[in-house]
Amino acid sequence: MANVGLHFQASAGDADPQSRPLLLLGRLHHLHRVPWSHVRGKLQPRVTEELWQAALATLNPNPTDSCPLYLNCATVAALPPRVSRHNSPSAAHFITRLVRTCLPPGTHRCILMVCEQPDIFASACALARAFPLFTHRSGASRRSEKRTVTVEFFLVGQDNGPVEVSTLQCLTNATEGVRLAARIVDTPCNEMNTDIFLETTMAGMKRDCGGAAAILGAFRAAIKQGFKDNLHAVFCLAENAVGPHSTRPDDIHLLYSGKTVEINNTDAEGRLVLADGVSYACKDLGADIILDMATLTGAQSIATGKYHAAVLTNRAEWEAACVKAGRQCGDLVHPLVYCPELHFSEFTSAVADMKNSVADRDNSPSSCAGLFIASHIGFDWPGVWVHVDIAAPVHAGERATGFGVALLLALFGRASEDPLLNLVSPLGCEEDAQEGAAGRDWKRRRLV
Repeated sequence: MANVGLHFQASAGDADPQSRPLLLLGRLHHLHRVPWSHVRGKLQPRVTEELWQAALATLNPNPTDSCPLYLNCATVAALPPRVSRHNSPSAAHFITRLVRTCLPPGTHRCILMVCEQPDIFASACALARAFPLFTHRSGASRRSEKRTVTVEFFLVGQDNGPVEVSTLQCLTNATEGVRLAARIVDTPCNEMNTDIFLETTMAGMKRDCGGAAAILGAFRAAIKQGFKDNLHAVFCLAENAVGPHSTRPDDIHLLYSGKTVEINNTDAEGRLVLADGVSYACKDLGADIILDMATLTGAQSIATGKYHAAVLTNRAEWEAACVKAGRQCGDLVHPLVYCPELHFSEFTSAVADMKNSVADRDNSPSSCAGLFIASHIGFDWPGVWVHVDIAAPVHAGERATGFGVALLLALFGRASEDPLLNLVSPLGCEEDAQEGAAGRDWKRRRLV
């Protein structure tokens, strides 16, 4: 699936599936609403209308199902008929799985994605995750032909007209950001060090740059889609390697916030540069919305699982917005406990302002790790602080997912000029209905 060109088109056109293999994908009741006249040109002469209807009748998704239509050249696959309240209505994770397992092989292929209009953004990002960019397999370097996958959306339900050109461009930019973030995380440390990362990462530890990769991918896409507010991307990078200047146990560092930190865990290094990053955003950039994203703790997967990132924030409304944005875009998130008055004492030090790791690892360690970062702007800081720990969902098996790009684009979509990002954003809806300056205050904030 690596090194595949992904193209979104209003119409993929007609072609014999033997020359252009085809995957038709959607919920079963949505697939039944696709008229034969729309798919005929993509299936004939290999598949008749009777065979198409018979295939639909055999599908019994639990949670998914698929049926070959013609040899290994055409397949129809059904998504789960329903999902739980903590999942994305688009069933984004199942989209990625079905594409990986059911898309027929070939040089030039087509996916017909059948969904409702509100799910188009999450569906496109889920499709992108099935096509990683990075590979060092020797066979890939010898392959001369350019492989492509053309994606066409068939919309059902309300707003089921043709996909507009502006929407296709937004999907292209968003999915390029997702694939860029995944490529950065997949690239090994000997190629993707801190210096290489900045030019526009121990086995498995390359994923530690997943947060910065997501920020970069989202920043790139946001600018391309016309971000209206003052937006900064701050990359908190450090080379995670042994050397004469490495941090040692019991070292005490003076951080950019002016606070001192005693090192009791040299493996808790990412929070040190993140603490400097949020402090810089507050003191130097004057930001009043600061969002930090990082693969911060292994405990995140214990707290919220493999598919949901963990969110910690000082504002209840932003916690709810992050959860809603995750469901809208497919990058799922779930709240952590925000209670600094009970948890921050875990970092008590006798010789410094704080230690860099908790005393008790059974006391909500992912929440505590986030609070360490927040302490360097202060728990009484009046702005909005959001911390997103993406340690588990940043990868699926041995490949990166590009997690976080879609989440950020959806979360701050109301600050974009793009109609699709406005649609999936949970912020600004109530404010847009208000005429007062207070209702529009969020739009003037500087986002980091």
